[in-house]
Amino acid sequence: MSQKYPGRPLGSKVRQNIVEILYFYKRLHAYELYKIYIDLYPKVTMRLIYYHMKKGLSTGEFKVYKIDRKFGKYSWGGASENIVYELGEGANPMIEPHVKVYWEKNSKEK
Repeated sequence: MSQKYPGRPLGSKVRQNIVEILYFYKRLHAYELYKIYIDLYPKVTMRLIYYHMKKGLSTGEFKVYKIDRKFGKYSWGGASENIVYELGEGANPMIEPHVKVYWEKNSKEK
């Protein structure tokens, strides 16, 4: 008989989908990842992608590759940050074929 633990399970289908995308694309910032995600999977909000990227940092599924800072006159202040993510040690990609087909199609177009 399996023992049940209180609380929510650690895994997430959305986060696993992000792992699949990063497996092929290697490094992306969250907005690029979001655009690819909504082409491949059911629609989610941009906020949910940011949440799972942050959560994935704490679980070790993702890590920060670099932070690009751009300075200018933005409505929210004088700087903008693009955090570029890559897979961490805790990621376990399943290598879904439809993500590979999408990646191959889009990498040939560039």
